[in-house]
Amino acid sequence: MIHSVSMEIRGQTLTIETGKLAKQANGAVLVTYGDTKVLCTAVMSKESKMDMDYFPLQINYSEKYYSVGKIPGGFIKREGRPKDKEILVSRLIDRPLRPLFPDGFRNEVQILPTTISADQINPPDILGIIGASASLCVSDIPFNEPVAAVRVSLVNDELVVNPTFEEIKSGKLDLIVAGTRKAIMMIEGAALELSEEQMLEALKFAHENIIKVVELQEELIEKCGKPKLTIPLFEIDEELRKEVETFAAEPLKNAFNASNKLEMQDNVEKVMKEAVTTYSEKFGDDKVLQIKGVLEGLEHSIVRKMLIEEDRRVDGRKMDELRSISCEISLLPRTHGSALFTRGETQSLGVVTLGTAFDVQRFDDIDGEGSKHFMLHYNFPPFSVGETGRVGGVGRREIGHGNLAERALLPILPDFESFPYTIRVVSEILESNGSSSMATVCSGSLALLDAGVPVTKPVSGIAMGLVTDGENYKVLTDIQGVEDHLGDMDFKVAGTRDGITTFQLDIKIEGITIDIMAKAFEQAKIARFKILDVMAETIQERKDDLSEYAPKIVTMMVKTDKIKDVIGPGGKVIKKIIEETGASINIDDHGKATISSKDEKAVEAALETIRLICTDAEAGKTYDGLVKRVTEYGAFIEILPGKDGLCHISKLSKERVNKVEDVVREGDRVRVKCIEIDRMGRINLSMKDVDPA
Repeated sequence: MIHSVSMEIRGQTLTIETGKLAKQANGAVLVTYGDTKVLCTAVMSKESKMDMDYFPLQINYSEKYYSVGKIPGGFIKREGRPKDKEILVSRLIDRPLRPLFPDGFRNEVQILPTTISADQINPPDILGIIGASASLCVSDIPFNEPVAAVRVSLVNDELVVNPTFEEIKSGKLDLIVAGTRKAIMMIEGAALELSEEQMLEALKFAHENIIKVVELQEELIEKCGKPKLTIPLFEIDEELRKEVETFAAEPLKNAFNASNKLEMQDNVEKVMKEAVTTYSEKFGDDKVLQIKGVLEGLEHSIVRKMLIEEDRRVDGRKMDELRSISCEISLLPRTHGSALFTRGETQSLGVVTLGTAFDVQRFDDIDGEGSKHFMLHYNFPPFSVGETGRVGGVGRREIGHGNLAERALLPILPDFESFPYTIRVVSEILESNGSSSMATVCSGSLALLDAGVPVTKPVSGIAMGLVTDGENYKVLTDIQGVEDHLGDMDFKVAGTRDGITTFQLDIKIEGITIDIMAKAFEQAKIARFKILDVMAETIQERKDDLSEYAPKIVTMMVKTDKIKDVIGPGGKVIKKIIEETGASINIDDHGKATISSKDEKAVEAALETIRLICTDAEAGKTYDGLVKRVTEYGAFIEILPGKDGLCHISKLSKERVNKVEDVVREGDRVRVKCIEIDRMGRINLSMKDVDPA
């Protein structure tokens, strides 16, 4: 039986329908907004995987090219490995849902949101979050409560819910918020230097609209929600718990009294190994996961008690205190810009490479074709945390962190018109103990200044944490790894002194209030400014000149009626200029010519050649010409690139000339005067009328 619920959002109908498609899944819904449709399915394995120490949740968002009537490009005409955008949306969906499954749940759950129709007006990612939640809610899979999401933009200084692509592009804010009826679960977005007050207003506005979409899902649950299955959960034997806690509590607490991350990890690992060895012998090897579960819970309670009751962090810092920070620039002599940013035991090497228009990243997806001239790539090698591991390929985490840092820096960059360079920033994480993505923002900002890129102002970033105990809570500035792992929140904020440029919130509890968000924003702003102060001690303004190893790029406008002359038939002319000068040349449909090369002389030569091609011959002007062809009646001489004129035999010399070859031959360089341009545009030249030097 088909069931559906609908509501109006900004004049368009949001519909959630179930019972028609994918009926063999535990839960399946079709979410429609405008002509954009996302099918979301949720399936649970029948067996619990009690041999795993985590909840095996898979979320794989995909976009079908047929949704916009397109066939995929390339040799293989079908969708392939997930694009970065699909990976980022999968992460968006995962983050607010994961905390709402029951503790100890070990059945594999796979959620597949798929965009099957896209109107290229309304973004499908929000529908993916709503649909994933709704598919779980109508299914028999245990899931605590509905999650909804909205996008908020600031268009013409007015907050707009679920903006179109055009409104997002023109707005000052692109904010995605997911939450339950009670609280916010996830935040993701970018802004053009908005204040903390504006951000809080946007979050309140978002949550008001989230509640409406939650109520829509609750209406659907009342109509057709299946009773939830009773699933065996991973539980810990109480006798085992008591014995392990008694054995490990004091040693584990002492293990956190270490001067650095690796020492702390070694101390904790020793306690854990001893406990596992001791109690697996007593209770059996099949209880190892339970023993580890007790120890992890003990870690959790020890660190949280230190924070809440003793007002003390693991490394002795105050709640709002930053770790020590150092900055350095120009480390790498042959790169176009480089910087090293170190905060505590987190270190990012930022490297800038400047490219030409030919280096832009082109993309083609269901939103349309396009290109981007700024890219930020984040690498997290295993040695950064003192481990061995697989090398090669980019994981979802690296894509997500790189995208976050890229959004942070994008608002301060010059547009492509005024600075026609493709910019690539690479962050190599050399050491990590929390907030490497925000270290990437700082190293990237410094490296851009070192490269001489005309950024408007520097950007810094900070990660905030949270620990709660009932109504008591502590907001932590500059969290390190253990505080991220054992805490309740990871809230990253980046921006300039004038406002926020990007933000991301993940939580492990069932929501966070606006009051806590306000406190986190306040502490983050203070920390952000302190980091900017330290960065300014290293470099305050961008370097005046680009690196000598960076490509030299100049632009010029070519009149539209001259574009064909510069390009030539079949590209013959422009290919010749490129071959002769060694410069790269690109001319767009509007006549903007971009000339680039690592050799400045090559750029100047190509620029001068194009200028000459675009120059018309003038009667009365003298030129240095090249004899291109000789005939019985005269010589055809090129006076400007692509522009030949005829010097009649009678105009070759003041003396009588019997044969053209007696005066000039093909390939000779000669001085000629343009004596006439006739009504048909033909150029008549004279050698004998050239004024004496």
